[in-house]
Amino acid sequence: MKYFSLLLSMAVFLTAFVFGTANARPTLLMDADSGKIFYAEDQDLPWHPASTTKLMTAYLVFEAIRDGKLKLTDAVLQSERSILEPPSKSGYPVGIGMSVELALQSLIIKSANDVAVMLAEKVGGTVEGFSARMNRKAQALGMNSTNFVNPHGLHDVKHVSTARDLALLTQALWKDFPEHRARFSRSSMKIGRRKLRSDNSLLRTFEGADGMKTGVVCASGYNIVASATRNGRRLIAVVLGAKNGGQRAVRAKALLTYGFEFYEWKMLLGGQKKELFLADFPRGANQKAEPANLRPTVCRPKRRVVRPSKKTKKRKKKPRQPKRDG
Repeated sequence: MKYFSLLLSMAVFLTAFVFGTANARPTLLMDADSGKIFYAEDQDLPWHPASTTKLMTAYLVFEAIRDGKLKLTDAVLQSERSILEPPSKSGYPVGIGMSVELALQSLIIKSANDVAVMLAEKVGGTVEGFSARMNRKAQALGMNSTNFVNPHGLHDVKHVSTARDLALLTQALWKDFPEHRARFSRSSMKIGRRKLRSDNSLLRTFEGADGMKTGVVCASGYNIVASATRNGRRLIAVVLGAKNGGQRAVRAKALLTYGFEFYEWKMLLGGQKKELFLADFPRGANQKAEPANLRPTVCRPKRRVVRPSKKTKKRKKKPRQPKRDG
């Protein structure tokens, strides 16, 4: 039965990464503790991170809490600037606040863009001041190919990161703030009477999944930084530029399954002899390339609806557009 499981995991991996990837995108799989690389593809290609940006926003909020500058019971207010952010959002009116505790839930689970700005203004004074802090912290963590312009990841041509840098950030979050790890494994939350679900479907469908963040804007496609723990081993998978949420989930699951069930067997059967670690993994030649623009693929322009005649009244399906969660 175990051998069948291994063969099945190999088949899933090959299906997702050989036969189903005519247009490959940045991908990375690594061990969270050691930084050992199991799989990498275009890991240094600049990409628009979308709402995976909120991992850094959360890092700086956790840092402020640790340093005694912020409490979970403190209030953050909806401002005239934050309320203008597009969905996903909390829907709070200007001047109304929520606790930092609830704001963190909204940031991580709901991916609320207005809450990202509310927290940025609370910690950094202004969005610009907070963004500067984000970039200083990115440099300190070795995220040398990252530039943040805002705290939520809504599209800006100058707002870029890479699969390598997002893996570094996730590794730092896990190591530096163990007391906040459980926040990323929650698949739902409540705001008032509303129950809100995370867009990270792996939290509900993949054994051991415990984080971290999804994101989508038209230019980037569907992104995910996923983590999972089995038998004391924790893996981090980064998938950028999927065409839809389903493909994003399939690729992330295939990577994690490969890491847990197939990689060690590959080594025993005469695979890669020299282990590679993220710290000394050579930076790719494409790190100065321009980020891809997937808008034509992910967000096709809406077709003009032609009203049918009275004789043939048929509803035309509108093309489905992705959520703008940043």
